[in-house]
Amino acid sequence: MRTGEPLPAIGDVLAALATGLWHWDTAAGLVIVDAEAARLLGLPAEATTLTEAQTRARLHPVDWNEITGVVPLAVAEGTLAEVRIRIMDEQGNILRVVRSRSKPSYDPERQAYQLIGTLQEVTEPTPGTQAARSAVTGDWRRSREAFLLDAGRALAEARSTAEVLRVAGGLSMPGFSPDGLVVFGVEGDRLTIIGQHGHQPGDLGPFSNMPLTTDYPAAQVARTGRAVYLSSPEEYKARYPVTWPLAQHFGRQSWAFLPLTVAGRTMGAWMAAFAYPVAFTPDERAVLATVARMLAQALSRAEATESERELTEGLQRSMLPSLGPEIPGMQVAARYIPTGGGLQVGGDWYDMIPLPSGRFALTVGDVQGHDVRAAGLMGQLRIALRAYASEGHRPDAVLSRASRFLHGITHDDQMADLRFATCVYVEADPVTGMLEIARAGHPDPAIRMADGTVMMRPTAGGLPLGIDPDADYPTTRFTLEPGETLMLCTDGLIETGGHDLDSGWRRLRAILEDHEGDLESLADTLVQGVHGPSSHHTVGPLTDRREDDIALVLLCRPGEGCGCGATVTVRPQVRRTLLSVAQDEPDRIAEARQHLRELLHDWAAAEQIDSAVLLVSEMVTNVLVHTDTDALLLAEVTGETRARRLRVQVTDTGDDLPHKRRPGELASSGRGLMLIELLADAWGVDPRGEGKSIWFELYEPDDVSEGGAVEGEASDGEASEGAA
Repeated sequence: MRTGEPLPAIGDVLAALATGLWHWDTAAGLVIVDAEAARLLGLPAEATTLTEAQTRARLHPVDWNEITGVVPLAVAEGTLAEVRIRIMDEQGNILRVVRSRSKPSYDPERQAYQLIGTLQEVTEPTPGTQAARSAVTGDWRRSREAFLLDAGRALAEARSTAEVLRVAGGLSMPGFSPDGLVVFGVEGDRLTIIGQHGHQPGDLGPFSNMPLTTDYPAAQVARTGRAVYLSSPEEYKARYPVTWPLAQHFGRQSWAFLPLTVAGRTMGAWMAAFAYPVAFTPDERAVLATVARMLAQALSRAEATESERELTEGLQRSMLPSLGPEIPGMQVAARYIPTGGGLQVGGDWYDMIPLPSGRFALTVGDVQGHDVRAAGLMGQLRIALRAYASEGHRPDAVLSRASRFLHGITHDDQMADLRFATCVYVEADPVTGMLEIARAGHPDPAIRMADGTVMMRPTAGGLPLGIDPDADYPTTRFTLEPGETLMLCTDGLIETGGHDLDSGWRRLRAILEDHEGDLESLADTLVQGVHGPSSHHTVGPLTDRREDDIALVLLCRPGEGCGCGATVTVRPQVRRTLLSVAQDEPDRIAEARQHLRELLHDWAAAEQIDSAVLLVSEMVTNVLVHTDTDALLLAEVTGETRARRLRVQVTDTGDDLPHKRRPGELASSGRGLMLIELLADAWGVDPRGEGKSIWFELYEPDDVSEGGAVEGEASDGEASEGAA
C-alpha cells in the first residue's frame, strides 16, 4: 500500500491472517463468532451466534475444561488467557488445532465472565524439536498433563510432611524446572519455613520467623492469598527493595510465589526459584498454580495425620505405666507396639503393681476392639485392677472384682456397645520366686528355662472379664527357678503376620530358644521377629493378616544360664517341670499331659513322647482313683541332645503300694504297672516316710529315623507282614 492511504479494515487483516474473533458472555451463555472463527470451528464461514453447549460440542473436552480453568486465573492475575484448543467434528475426529488468546473480565454484579479474543490455526510441530517444547504447541502440553498426573499421585501417597517435601523437591516440571524450592508456613503473625530444597543449611535463616508485615513476596502471598511472579532480578528489586538484598546472593533469575490454600484458608506460601529467566506464560502459571494446590492439600493431610498420630500415641503412652523401681532378685522388661493401623491406640495394656505384702503383681490384658472406646475402657480397667490389687486381694479376687467392674460399665440400658477383656494377673514373690497366676480368657504364659528350653505353661483360667459378673478365676501356683524367664503377652505377639495360636507359638518358641543376651535385648528380638523386617520371612498360613497391637512383659529370675547381665551364657543341661493335681481337679490330668509334651517338644523319638504321655496319664489317674490324696508330678530331662534321660516321678501321701496284677481281657483297670514295664527303660516304686513315689525313665536314642521312630525297629505294618 502507498503512503497516506488508509489502513485496511481490522476484519480484512484478521481474515488475511486466518484469524477469527469470538466473544463469550457466561451470563447469557452465548458465544458470538465471526466468519473466520466459524470456519475454524468447522462451521459454515459466516458470522453466527452459538450456545455454550454448541460451542462445547466443537471442542475437545479436556481443552474446554482448560478454558474454564484458565479464565478465572487470568482474571485474578490480570493477564491474557492463552489456550491451545483441538477442534472436533461430529464423529469425534480432530479437524485442526487452534490457539485462543483473550482478555477476560469479571462483572461482580452479574457474577459472570466476558471474553473477547482471537482464534488462530496453528501447525503441529515435529515432536522433540524446539517448537514442540513451546508453551502453547507441540507435545509440551501432553508432557505437562502427564507430569501433573504423576505429581498428584505422588503427593497423594505421601503420609508425612517430610515425605511431601521430598516429593515436592523431586518434581521436574516439563520445559521449566526450578532449582530452589521453599515451603513457608504461618504461625500467628510470623512466617516460618516448613521445608526447602536446593539451599544449604543456614542459608534461609534470615527468612525464618519473619513478620507477615515484612515487604517480602512470601509474606505478601500469605497475607493476601494472591500469587506473585517475578520474571527478572530487576523486577524483584523494583517491587521489593527492602528484602532484595537477602535474595540477591542466591543468583536466581526468576521467582514464583504461590499461595498454599485449603478450604479457603491460606496456610502458607510456596516459592519456586529459577536459575534462568522465565516469562511465566499463562500455561506455566497454570502448572505452578496446580502444583501449589496439590501441595497444599498434601501438606494439610500430612499435618492432620501427624497430629492424630501424636495425639493417639501420647494418649497410649499416658495410659501405659513405667515399670517403676528395680525389684531385688528379679528383672522385668516390657514393650507396647501399636501395629493395627488406623488409630494408633487400642485396648492392649501391661502394668506392674507394688503390693502391700512386699510382693508385686504383673498384668497383661486386651480390651476387645481397636478404637478410642477400647482405649478408654482399658484405662478404666487398668486403674480398677491396680486399686483392687493395692487393697491386698488375692489374684482370683482381683480378677473377679475387675470382671464385675467391667460388666457394670459396659452393660447399660441400651446394651449398644458390649465389650469384654482378656487378662492374666501374676503375683510374684521376689524372694522365693513363687508365682500365683489367675487368667481370664488370655493366652497362657510361657517359661524359658535355664537351659534355653521354652515351654507353654498351662494355667487354670476363667471367662474373659466383663462377660459374667460372678465368674470365678482359679489360681495356679508354681516357682520361677533361678535362670528362668516368664513371658506374658497379648495375642498380637502370637498371631501377627497371618499366624494362628499354634503356628505363632512355634515361631515365638524358636526366637526364645535361639536368643542369647539380656532381658531387654530379648524383648526387642521378640518384637522384631514378629513385626520387624525379618518377620516377612516367617509369615503364617492364614490369608487374613489383620494385625493387632502387641503388649509384652518378661520377668526373669537371674541365675546361671539366663544371660541377664552375663557376657557369656552358660546353660545347665537340666530342664524340669512340677505340677500338682488335686483330688477335685481331674481335668488337670490333660494339663499334665500338655506339660510333658511341651517339655519334650524337641525329643528325638516321637514314639517315646507318646509313651511318656500315656504313662503320666496312667500314673496320675491311679493316684486320684486309688487314694484319697493329691498327686505331685515332677519331670526332669538331663544330658546332651540325642543322649538325654527323662525321669518322671509321681508322689502321693497314700500308704498302699501299687501291685502288678494280671487283669482279664474285659477288665477296665489293673494294667498300669504292666504298661510301665513294657514302655519304660527303667522304673520303680520308692516308699517314703509318708506316702510313696512311682517313677520311670526313658533314654533318648541317637539313631532316629526321619519319622521319629528308632532305626532298627520294625513299624506296626512291617511287623504284621513278617508275622504273616
